Amino acid sequence: MKRLLLPLLGLLAGPALAQRPTPISPAAVPIAQSSALKTYALRLKPGDDLRQQLTAFVQANHIVAGTMLTCVGSLTVATLRLANQEGPTVYRGHFEIVSLVGTLSTNGSHLHLAVSDSTGRTIGGHLLDGCRVYTTAEIVLGELSQLEFRRETDATFGYKELVVHPAAPKPTKP
Repeated sequence: MKRLLLPLLGLLAGPALAQRPTPISPAAVPIAQSSALKTYALRLKPGDDLRQQLTAFVQANHIVAGTMLTCVGSLTVATLRLANQEGPTVYRGHFEIVSLVGTLSTNGSHLHLAVSDSTGRTIGGHLLDGCRVYTTAEIVLGELSQLEFRRETDATFGYKELVVHPAAPKPTKP
């Protein structure tokens, strides 16, 4: 039995073993910057507008480089800009927040939301104003205090895209 299996395993593994990963040149690896992470935990209540509350929190806390770490909760209205669409699409009903990801900054945020309905059907897109919390939105945000996120026009498509800069030094108190 062992003699029959070894050649068979060799035939199955042969193509995989023959394919060697192509080395990536150091010039092709994106340049990344790092920062310490400070976290915030908050809860939104029924009727709150998800995006407006996130924007207000970012502004109030002067977050210039932030990230959405997690969000769970529910909505009665989900307002999204779907892929390759210009305007909003509004969904009404009861939805579970299954994912909320993106970057946050006083200079402009970029957030994607995915929600599911009572059948498990899931839809997602850019988070827009008008998403209303049903029971709760439990959120954990991260602030990257040594970085600054800016939105600058990218010549490829003409959209304002993320550019990461070192944070400006904060003035010391006398």
